[in-house]
Amino acid sequence: MDRKYFALSILGTLVFGMSGSASAACVDQAATPSAKVHCALVAGGIADVALSELRPTQPSLGFDELYYRLGRFEFGKDKINKRFDDWCESSGLGGAESANAQSRLADASSFTCKIKPGAETKASLEPMKTAVVGPKGQLYLTDGHHTLTSFMEAKDGGPQTIVRLRVTHQFGHLDEAAFWTEMKKGRLVWLRDAEDREVTPAQLPQSLGMKNFGNDKYRSIFYFGRDIGYKQLSDNAAFQEFYYGSWLRKHPTIKIDQYKIDTLEGYLTILKDVTRALSTLADDAVVSDGVTAKTLGRMAQWNGGAAETAGEFGKQSLPYSDEKPGKLAYAFRYKEAHGLK
Repeated sequence: MDRKYFALSILGTLVFGMSGSASAACVDQAATPSAKVHCALVAGGIADVALSELRPTQPSLGFDELYYRLGRFEFGKDKINKRFDDWCESSGLGGAESANAQSRLADASSFTCKIKPGAETKASLEPMKTAVVGPKGQLYLTDGHHTLTSFMEAKDGGPQTIVRLRVTHQFGHLDEAAFWTEMKKGRLVWLRDAEDREVTPAQLPQSLGMKNFGNDKYRSIFYFGRDIGYKQLSDNAAFQEFYYGSWLRKHPTIKIDQYKIDTLEGYLTILKDVTRALSTLADDAVVSDGVTAKTLGRMAQWNGGAAETAGEFGKQSLPYSDEKPGKLAYAFRYKEAHGLK
């Protein structure tokens, strides 16, 4: 997601509609009626789109984050199941207001959100997932790969699940080469695989779904380290966790294979060591690819200055037996139930 663009755009007037001058080339080459509609979307507009229509802009995911999300969907202790809350929040609608036993993720009319479409606020728009319009009206997802993949994998979700995305850039008038040049220039694409090796745009997955992605274990660690070692703010660089993953791979003393990350205790140990090391970085320290710790939201005080038993780290440490289990506990509960490592 282009967070700097978003920070600027929400201060002005957002246009929830379409441009009056869609690129003729985009419209002529669009393969589907929905793609023709995408050709006319303006930056700041909102698109209702099926998951099957989206193209990813990264080749890997942190599967442990997905296991957390799916674990919470399946074994959650929330009053309203988290999948409905995630759908509403990522759609700019503030969170779930109501759902019942018949509610289905693939049917947005079966549950309600706190905010109705058209009544979005600046605050509700901030966590919205984003996309850019590419050549031929193709929508490319630029933020929300994990959230939307969890919708794809959910028992009541799937490829036809409709999501609401905010468009940050209209590149429908460009050809393929120019499009990818702009995507790289704007850091709107992550072209490294699960082993941190460079890939080309042609090697990116063609659709969402876990089977189409590699599993980047380093990226997962930093998802769980959010609000312990770094913050995710609107003006931070996109792909934060991937930059930090590149940094961790090169760390002189912390080596992932020296930890028993197949256990909750072992995962918490590496999470603590990694985020503590992260908090010691100077603001101008280069994490990866010229991007600094400040730009990536590094927290100067580990765990916000709280003790291990408190703050976000304390929450992460809670087992599944707790009334409010930690995210890692849900991930391990899901993996145990489904025979995953």
